[in-house]
Amino acid sequence: MIDRNATYTQLIKTEAKRLGFMSCGIAKAGFLEQEAPRLENWLNNNHNGQMVYMENHFDKRLNPTLLVDGAKSVVSLLLNYYPWQAQNSESYKISKYAYGQDYHYVIKEKLKELLNTIQTEIGEVSGRAFVDSAPVLDKAWAAKSGLGWIGKNSNLLTQKVGSFYFIAELIIDLDLDYDNPTTDHCGTCTACIDSCPTEAIVSPYVVDGSKCISYFTIELKENIPQEMKGKFDDWAFGCDVCQDVCPWNKFSKPHSEPLFDANPEIMSMSKKDWIEITEETFKSVFKNSPLKRAKFEGVKRNVNFLK
Repeated sequence: MIDRNATYTQLIKTEAKRLGFMSCGIAKAGFLEQEAPRLENWLNNNHNGQMVYMENHFDKRLNPTLLVDGAKSVVSLLLNYYPWQAQNSESYKISKYAYGQDYHYVIKEKLKELLNTIQTEIGEVSGRAFVDSAPVLDKAWAAKSGLGWIGKNSNLLTQKVGSFYFIAELIIDLDLDYDNPTTDHCGTCTACIDSCPTEAIVSPYVVDGSKCISYFTIELKENIPQEMKGKFDDWAFGCDVCQDVCPWNKFSKPHSEPLFDANPEIMSMSKKDWIEITEETFKSVFKNSPLKRAKFEGVKRNVNFLK
C-alpha cells in the first residue's frame, strides 16, 4: 500500500531543494501553546516599541488554521543569503541580507512555484505563501519542524549552517509526514548577549525589539533617541552583530542565489558617498533593495545620526 503522506512529503522536499532552498521542514498546523505566553509577555513589556502591527492579529499569529481554512501542515523553508564578499570597510554598514535584491520578491516567486508544483502533482491543494508578510511566527514554526532552535539572540540557529538565512512558510490543507524539533545547542555561550551594542538582548532568549539597532534604523519612523548616540557602531541599516559573533556562523557558506549577489555600487560606497547621496541616486542604486523599506529620508536620518 502506498503511503501517500510520505510520497507527498518527499515530493515537496525534493522540489524545495530544486528551487534552491537550503532546507525544508514540516510541522502539523495548530495552536502554538508554548509561544502564546512568551508573545504575550513580550508585548506586555513593550518590547515591540512602535511596531504596533505586532499587537494585531494575536490569535492568527499563534494559529495558522485562522490564516488558511482547513490548514493541516506548515512547510518551513530556509534560503541562504550569506554573501561572498564584504562591504567597503571604511563605510557605514548595512545588514548582509540587504546586499542584493529584496528577498520578499525572490522568495515569493519560489514559493509560488512550489505551491504550483504541489497542485499540479498532487491535485486540489489550497494554501498560502508567507515571507514576513503576515502574522506568522516563522522562527517558531521552523524550530517546530526541526530546522534549528531559537537561540539566545532570538534568531533561528542551525548546527553546521549558522543563521544567515531567510525563513518562509507555505501553509497548506494537506496532511504530510511531520518532522521533530531539534535540541538547543547554545550551551553556556553568551557571545550575542555580551556583544550587542545597545544591550537589546535583555536576558537569554529575550530581545527588547525597541532597543535593537535594526528597529531604530528600519522600523522607527521618528528621530532616533539621543541617548543612543555613539552606540550604533556605524550600522546604517539593520545590524548583524549578534549573528557575526555567534560561533555557529563560522560554518556559514556563501549562497548560490544570483539575485542575492551583492550590488557592486552598494559594496563600494564610502562614508562620504552615504553622506552625500541624493534622492535620485538612492532611487537608482537601491531600486530593488530592502533599503527601500527605510526610504531615502530614513536612510539619510540614520547616516546623519552616525556622523
